[in-house]
Amino acid sequence: MRRIPATIVTGFLGAGKTSLVRHLMGVAAGYRLAIIVNEFGELGIDRELMLGCGDETCSDDDIVELANGCICCTVADDFLPTLSRLIDRPSPPDHILIETSGLALPKPLVQAFAWPEIRAATTVDGVLTVVDAAALAAGRFADDPAAIAAQRAADSSIDHDNPLEELFGDQLACADLVILNKTDLVPPNTLAQLRSEVAARLRPGVRLIEAEGGKVAPAVALGLAAAAEDDLAARPSIHELEGEHDHDDFDSFVVTTGPIADSISFQARLAATIRAHDILRIKGFAAVPGRDRRQIIQAVGDRVQQYFDRPWEPGERRVTQLVVIGKKGLDRVAISRALGA
Repeated sequence: MRRIPATIVTGFLGAGKTSLVRHLMGVAAGYRLAIIVNEFGELGIDRELMLGCGDETCSDDDIVELANGCICCTVADDFLPTLSRLIDRPSPPDHILIETSGLALPKPLVQAFAWPEIRAATTVDGVLTVVDAAALAAGRFADDPAAIAAQRAADSSIDHDNPLEELFGDQLACADLVILNKTDLVPPNTLAQLRSEVAARLRPGVRLIEAEGGKVAPAVALGLAAAAEDDLAARPSIHELEGEHDHDDFDSFVVTTGPIADSISFQARLAATIRAHDILRIKGFAAVPGRDRRQIIQAVGDRVQQYFDRPWEPGERRVTQLVVIGKKGLDRVAISRALGA
């Protein structure tokens, strides 16, 4: 029996994972794709974005959401039963795409494919790690040596760690293909430097490509035949030393407010709030008076994007709901007030 190939799509918050998956859904002609999507936060956004793409390939039955906050921490309870249900369908998919949350570790998912009940029916075709070129250029994942030195001068007992750098390192270490995305947001000389820096951190044989808007050809992203579950030792993870992976370093909550009358001023207010509170990611839906379509709001750092996708459904509550994600200690009251909740 042919084993169903599965592709794990990983990468930090806002790197462009959902854009990549949506693109593959639209252009993978002849493939019956099934999608498992996981998010960090109470409100599921990414599945809704896929269903709102307007393409006939965006079927309710083929896009499964795991809204538990961290797919890598609930492999046995959530991920494996979901995967088994897809495999056991009367007409199983040709290929399975698994979009992890931006804070998930990819290796525990790869390890799950080595379990006997899964191994016989599926294989990890490849781990795709999506990297936000602009965020990388801005130093989002790098340590600030001056700041660390100042912290240690004030308190010599500080044992510094950088959860963003550690997570980024784990996602690169597990990759079979690295996609340096959003390359249109950085100048050519910076892009060349980023390519060099990322390439130096990759295992031998891992390919590094560039993309804009997650647009990668299926022939490049799918069909890698990596069988990653047979290659676990070559994919080191710093979090394996901890014994247990948790997300105590990060926080998430939902802001619910009314319709947004002035989208331009709200976008400016959103960017200012992100800068003031060092918010990592905001995404959600907004109701705009006089518009029959819902507005999508995507923010990575203070880069804010707004666009309209599908019409509001009859009877659907027209409110604005935003997922806010950042490091632990976010001032929920101040942020909610600033966003008009």
